[in-house]
Amino acid sequence: MIFETQRLVIRKLELLDLEGFFKLESNPLVLQYATGDVKTLLECEKELKNLIEKYDEENNDFWIYTIEHKLNNEFLGTVALVKDDEGNDEIGYRFIQEYWGNGYATEICEALINYCKSIGMKKLIGCVVDENIASAKILERFNFKEVEKFVSDDIGLPETKYELVL
Repeated sequence: MIFETQRLVIRKLELLDLEGFFKLESNPLVLQYATGDVKTLLECEKELKNLIEKYDEENNDFWIYTIEHKLNNEFLGTVALVKDDEGNDEIGYRFIQEYWGNGYATEICEALINYCKSIGMKKLIGCVVDENIASAKILERFNFKEVEKFVSDDIGLPETKYELVL
């Protein structure tokens, strides 16, 4: 376990997560504001193995973890802590569509901020597609401040970069 909340456990990805990971990565609505295309089961299996291998890489700066429900060990989504091109610690999360609207994103964001503080990080960033109003509200709720507006190269949509000094 990496950290936990009242309802959720955040842990390293495992090959047993493939079914949930596929459900997440094959849904165009989940990926509408994210980098990357809808994936096949085979592509998900390959990506999952690659992400798991990163845990053992020296100087890894790309950490993707499972978000799992405590009550039933159900795979709900993923949370990311990665270095961006400028060396900033960027957070992100995505949930399987059927789990939207349950307050999990707010819960995970708060816990992720606390976890990052506990391991000595000084600043977090989050980039949100402007159309994704719910995600922007979550970052603003936790005092992330708007620092830049831009159109991303990868998805071609207007985005806002937020920053939180810890």
